[in-house]
Amino acid sequence: MTTGENTRAVLQHVDGTWSEQELLGKAACLAAQLPNGRYAINLCEDRGNFLLAFVAALQRSHTTLLPAARAVQAVAEVAQLYPDSYRCDDAFVTTALAGDDAPAQPVKRLALASIEPDFEAAIGFTSGSTGTPQAHLKRWRMLANSARINGAAMRAALGAGVDVSNATIVATVPSQHMYGMELTVMLPLLGGVAIHQARPLFAAEIAAALATAPEPRILVSTPVHLRVLLESSLELPSVALIVSATAPLGQALAAQLEDRLRTRLLEMFGATETMVIAARRSARESAWQLYPGVTLTPGIDCTHVDAAWFDQSQKLLDVVELLPDGRFELRGRSADLIEIAGKRASLNDLTRRLLAIDGVVDAVVVQTGSEQDQIRRVAALVVAPTLAPQAISAALAKSVDAVFLPRPLRVVPELPRNAVGKLPRAAVLQALNSAAGNVTRKND
Repeated sequence: MTTGENTRAVLQHVDGTWSEQELLGKAACLAAQLPNGRYAINLCEDRGNFLLAFVAALQRSHTTLLPAARAVQAVAEVAQLYPDSYRCDDAFVTTALAGDDAPAQPVKRLALASIEPDFEAAIGFTSGSTGTPQAHLKRWRMLANSARINGAAMRAALGAGVDVSNATIVATVPSQHMYGMELTVMLPLLGGVAIHQARPLFAAEIAAALATAPEPRILVSTPVHLRVLLESSLELPSVALIVSATAPLGQALAAQLEDRLRTRLLEMFGATETMVIAARRSARESAWQLYPGVTLTPGIDCTHVDAAWFDQSQKLLDVVELLPDGRFELRGRSADLIEIAGKRASLNDLTRRLLAIDGVVDAVVVQTGSEQDQIRRVAALVVAPTLAPQAISAALAKSVDAVFLPRPLRVVPELPRNAVGKLPRAAVLQALNSAAGNVTRKND
């Protein structure tokens, strides 16, 4: 591939490489065939198709909608909120670009630099406290700034001698998730890196994708996928950098990953509301370093986040402690803190203590019932193939007050994690009910 403007690699796929010029050309063809609705619900699973659909929507001045999940109900709820919307999936993109169906004169190619900063490029959704989708608008300047500051954080983590602009990202996260949107869509579009087409989930798939990705390689993943990779016995190609987000990553796990893959691990912190706002080298530090231009204002049970590229201050339910030099420590979430019999504890800390028990592979602790209930019990789902529930409870009792011991504690084959490794509360409660036969009366 010749060098020059718009010839850098954007997508690495099985048939070769798409340059920025080729991507924009294909997106222009697709844009000519998009419906006339104002909003595009991008449901493409293939990374190349997602990129094409997103850029094509930009070409038509359509806003991309990103449902919190691909479940039929989640997509239908978003479509109902935006009647002037249409769905764009892999089948639509493939058909639209299939030779004879492509328009003879596609619309003019989009110049990314010409997009108005205030254009409403995307809307991400969270379920909200009531379950109703909560919309979070992302203007083009917000997404462009994300590529800039995330790229800077990754370059700093890589250190001298590695040029992130020539790197290839292999990612286990879906493009629809805001974390995926930032690192697998905006970084390839504006950050100079390329994205590998694969979306591997299992250890063997991750290893295979890394092996076919040009160096330097960056693995963008989540703690649940990284834990699976670490526990495998596979020979793994060299990785210049691992990026993790969506859930806390323990210091021990981070150190083991750095040692196993002979690399550095950068953990990112953010939310759909704010996008990524901080990062840390988890193997070496517990404090987070705020991105330049971001400020935090701690409250009693929340934290307000401000940045010049926000439309307005954003509220997170995280409780933080500010430190010098733009650093902070997470002290839990308001929804994570519980009180029983006048004593307080953190669900996240209880989960961490469960995971520290030898033989426990995965775990989560939740408080059942609604906020209106006078008595709310603590319950747990645990993946521990070699342990009985009684043994797990006895081990946990050595470090946890008796009032916070999970009752019930269910041992299950796997946790109901979603595509980015998170555990939706409704899915956890359903799994607890489904596993009712796996716990003794004593544990109840």
